Amino acid sequence: MSIYDSGVTTVAIASVDAGDVSSECDEVSVEEPLEIDLIDRQQGHPLVRSIAVTMRTPGHDIQLAAGFLFSEGIIRDADDIVEIHATSANIVQVTLKPTAQFDPARLDRHSFVSSSCGVCGKRSIAAVFALKHHELQPGFPKIQSEIVNGLPRAQRAAQANFRRTGGIHATALFDESGHLLSVYEDVGRHNALDKMIGAELLAGRLPLSNRLVLVSGRASFELIQKASLAGIPVLAAVGAPSSLAVSLARQSSMTLLGFVRDDRFNVYADAGRLTEAPAGLFARNVFGESTL
Repeated sequence: MSIYDSGVTTVAIASVDAGDVSSECDEVSVEEPLEIDLIDRQQGHPLVRSIAVTMRTPGHDIQLAAGFLFSEGIIRDADDIVEIHATSANIVQVTLKPTAQFDPARLDRHSFVSSSCGVCGKRSIAAVFALKHHELQPGFPKIQSEIVNGLPRAQRAAQANFRRTGGIHATALFDESGHLLSVYEDVGRHNALDKMIGAELLAGRLPLSNRLVLVSGRASFELIQKASLAGIPVLAAVGAPSSLAVSLARQSSMTLLGFVRDDRFNVYADAGRLTEAPAGLFARNVFGESTL
């Protein structure tokens, strides 16, 4: 089997156990570059423009490309896409409608979504709201804490590649009753979320206004940005959020949950969607705004 047929490949290793060394094989997650190209046919002949290269685990590349274009503000819905297809194992080409205006400045990730931008928090948040696709409805949906507590177990049970390698992230989509709808795995947290958003976009199911999403690892600003644009009201993370992620979630009216594991979790933004939240529960974010 080619590595392009699976997210897992086998490598030879030396195993050291209590000083004893042996030759073995181990399964690891595949990481390969994916190039996303836009095809411009407005000049009478196709002009190929490479807009991004992302390191990803092969699989669901069409969904990944669609989700990336959506979460970067290049498209607003699936109707903006005329054609999307893989031209090779590592290239996806997308033809957009002429009405879908492409602005290369939107891909300036150093000033928009990069975690290395340490002084541009408010500017980055303003850029997200300038691209806003779907507004969130405060207080909807209502969820119980026991449903949140069950999300990690359901996600882990569906992570086939994680069971084999222990080295891959996942994004899981649930309905408001905690029923698992889909799981996407990738070596990149943002890629796993883009795969899920792209799949829902192409299926015509955005906004995800009554859905819950669980991501493995920490909750970064970039993940909150993507979830906000897709209309996701509740994002839960196995790990911790960053300060800018908390601020964006609060300004987006998104419920942000962190450290969701071992039947406990923290609420960092909008506790109003939890049925058990006491009246008047509030927090203060890094920019000084108080939010219920």
